[in-house]
Amino acid sequence: MEKKCTLKDLAKILNLAVSTVSKAINNSPEISQLTKIKVQNTAQLYNYSPNKSAQNLKTKKTKTIGVIVPDVLSHFFAMAIHGIETEANSKGYKIIICLSNESREKESKSINTLINGSIDGLIISLSKETQITEDYGHFEEALKYNFPIVLFDRTFEKIICDKISINDQLAAKEATEYLLQTGCQNIIFLSTISGTSVGEKRRMGYLDGLKNTGIQSSILNIKNYNSFEKLLMSQLQNFKVDGIVTADELSAISTMKYALKNSFKIPEDISVIGFTNGVLAENYIPSLTVVDQQAKKQGTIAARTLIKRLNKKKPIKPVHRTLKTSIIQRQSTFALTAKITEIDNPSGKQLPSKV
Repeated sequence: MEKKCTLKDLAKILNLAVSTVSKAINNSPEISQLTKIKVQNTAQLYNYSPNKSAQNLKTKKTKTIGVIVPDVLSHFFAMAIHGIETEANSKGYKIIICLSNESREKESKSINTLINGSIDGLIISLSKETQITEDYGHFEEALKYNFPIVLFDRTFEKIICDKISINDQLAAKEATEYLLQTGCQNIIFLSTISGTSVGEKRRMGYLDGLKNTGIQSSILNIKNYNSFEKLLMSQLQNFKVDGIVTADELSAISTMKYALKNSFKIPEDISVIGFTNGVLAENYIPSLTVVDQQAKKQGTIAARTLIKRLNKKKPIKPVHRTLKTSIIQRQSTFALTAKITEIDNPSGKQLPSKV
């Protein structure tokens, strides 16, 4: 592939300063008409095209925010986008949504496309592949020009930018302790998102929850939903399991689906708790006890933080906002108390208490 002619190359060819060439190409009144013609003709001859990314990162305002998420099928990301869009629209901004589909390459292409003058700032939840490979080189150009970026949910400490998340490790610890308090004695951790920052922190939180209990830990990582039932049943039929902490909503619903299909009762035989207070969690039978990740609020605060950054209303040093979580108890676990609030149990059905 032919090497692209740069501004420095043009300056060397013309024996002019880089700043002079740049001003001539941009038709600056500081440069004589003769020099402008000479520079512009030479640029055309050598097929020079300006680095729009660098120019726009410094000058252009579009009142548009880019959003890159792994997918929009999960309730968490759908609600986060809802929060982002609502907050952005209230401040006069539009949003452009791109999906990485858990691919680093797609994430990289989306970043390169969006920062090339299309948007003023980016809100991103990192792809699974980016986090597994720990290859964040595709952020270099944006960070080089101090392009405003806010990471939410899936973050990485070495990317220096604003971040919005929950304390996933603490939330998983509390979820594990919740099952212990209801009487579970053999609790496993099931994850379909191992390799992501949130999956790893939730795994660590589960281990924290079992510390000093004398209960042996057991971790089941499932990489493909096609093998979900087989791997889960192998665990349940060969080991005495009475509690499962799952890493996300879909894995929790799948756990209950296959457990019920294979004649396990929930929560009588197995209690299940998951992450994300989504539509599936609330409406599945039995309804799912969840850690509420504040999905919409994460999106709202991510957008608010970015807009303040764009308007220079944030300190120079990046901020990291950690939101509090809560456990919403439903029918997939035993109740800690006999009294269940209407909010905890929107269906109005009586929840069991473990004796």
